Amino acid sequence: MTTVAASVPVLRWAATRARLDESVLAARFKKWPQWLSGEARPTLKQLEDFARLTHTAIGYFFLPQPPTLALPVPDFRTLRNEALREPSSDLLDTLYLCQQRQDWYREHARLHRLPALPFVGSVSLQEPPEVVAQRLRETLNLSTEARRRLPTWMEALRQLIAKAEDAGVLVMVSSVVGSNSHRKLDVAEFRGFALADELAPLVFLNGADSKAAQMFTLAHELAHVWLGESGVSDTQAGEVPEQHIERWCNQVAAELLMPLEELRATHQPDAPIPNEIQRLAYEFKVSTLVALRRLFDAGLIDQAALWQQYREEQERLRTLKERGRTGGDFYRSLGSRVSKHFARALIASTLEGLTSFPDAFRMLGVRKTATFYEAARELGVLA
Repeated sequence: MTTVAASVPVLRWAATRARLDESVLAARFKKWPQWLSGEARPTLKQLEDFARLTHTAIGYFFLPQPPTLALPVPDFRTLRNEALREPSSDLLDTLYLCQQRQDWYREHARLHRLPALPFVGSVSLQEPPEVVAQRLRETLNLSTEARRRLPTWMEALRQLIAKAEDAGVLVMVSSVVGSNSHRKLDVAEFRGFALADELAPLVFLNGADSKAAQMFTLAHELAHVWLGESGVSDTQAGEVPEQHIERWCNQVAAELLMPLEELRATHQPDAPIPNEIQRLAYEFKVSTLVALRRLFDAGLIDQAALWQQYREEQERLRTLKERGRTGGDFYRSLGSRVSKHFARALIASTLEGLTSFPDAFRMLGVRKTATFYEAARELGVLA
C-alpha cells in the first residue's frame, strides 16, 4: 500500500489547532502514534481523511514546518499570564465566511447605490464613552426603559439585534462554524468580532455564550463599528482589558446598556450586594457581572467589595454552567444565523438571477433547494 511522507510537525500542529484529543485520533487512525514517531506513514486516503477531520489544506502536510496562520483582522483578545493560542480553524473559518458575506453585501450595496452609513468610524477614542454611548442610543433608537419592560434576556437581545440591523449593521449569531453542528465554537477562544465597513458593517456573536453575555458583546462590537475598528474580541464585562481600545469599547457598552444616571435612580443601597446585582441584572437585562461593575463605576461600592463579590459571582456562575448550559444556540433560523438583512438581500439577488445558487447556498449554509425556498418564504422574500 502506497504511503506519503507527511510532515510530522504539521501533523501535530493540525491536531492541536483542531483541538483534537490524542485518544480520539488514535481511535480514528490506528497508527497515529507511529505517524508521530516516524515509524509509519499515512496512506494518501488516510491523509485526506485527516485533513478533512482537522479542516486543514492537504498541501500543508508536505511543508517541513507548520505555516503561520494569523487572524485577517486585529486581535484584541488578551489573556493575563498566558500566551494566546494560535487561532483555531473554527475561528478562522468563521471569520473567512463572514468576510465573504461582507464582500458580497458590499458589492450588492454598490450595485444598488445604497448610501454609506454615516455612523461607521464617526467617533474617536478621545471622546468620552458616555457621549459616544448616547450617540449609539440615538442612532439605534434605544430606550433603556423599554428594555426593562421586556420579560427575558432573550427578548432584550433580539430587540438589540433588530435595532442594529435596522440601522444597517449585519448581525450574525451562531454557536457553530457555518451550519456544521459538529464544529462548535469555543467561548473561551472568542466571544465576537466586528468587521467595520461603511457599506456593510458586520458583527458576529458567539452563540454558545449566555444571552446576557451576548448582550454585552454586541454592545461592545457596535462600539468597534462606530469607532471604525475591526477586530476579534474576548471581552468580559466585569474585567478591565489591558488594551486601551478594548477598555474604551467596554465603557461605551456598559453605559449603553446600563447608564449610570439610571442606575443611581433605581439603586437600593440597603439591599445585600448579591441580591442587588441580581435585581439590577434583570431590570437592565445585563449580566450580574456588568451590574456589579457598574455599581463600582457609580461609586456605590468600593474596590474591595467589587473584587470580593466579583470572585464570588464568578464562582456561582461557574457552578451554574457546570450544572447545565447557560448559553446555547437559540438562533436556529437562517435569518438569525446569517443576519436577516443579509439573507433577504442574498435570496432576492439569487431569485433575480444576479447571484448563482451555488454561491448563495455556500454563504447561507444551506444544501437543499427546498430549504432555500422555505427560508425565502419565512423571510418574506416570497409570498
